[in-house]
Amino acid sequence: MTKKMMKSQNNRVLTGTLAGIAEYFGIDATTVRIIYVFTSIFLVGAPILLYILLAILVPSAERQTRVYQQTQADQPKQAEPVADGTWSDF
Repeated sequence: MTKKMMKSQNNRVLTGTLAGIAEYFGIDATTVRIIYVFTSIFLVGAPILLYILLAILVPSAERQTRVYQQTQADQPKQAEPVADGTWSDF
């Protein structure tokens, strides 16, 4: 199975494009974002156009949704009544 570059659904700030690039290359997303900021400063905004292009062209990863079902054992516990004298320290 080949690895595909996709936008991240877990570690996104705007569109997940930079986090998707980081996941593809196996590096930290913060490192990619810092490199992106510095290249945007030194290359006078050219990476901004590249980011917009990648945000449009790179497909989004499928959302992994979890369905939680509450069972009888998962019922919330009932609070125990507390006498007023025990809260005098507060």
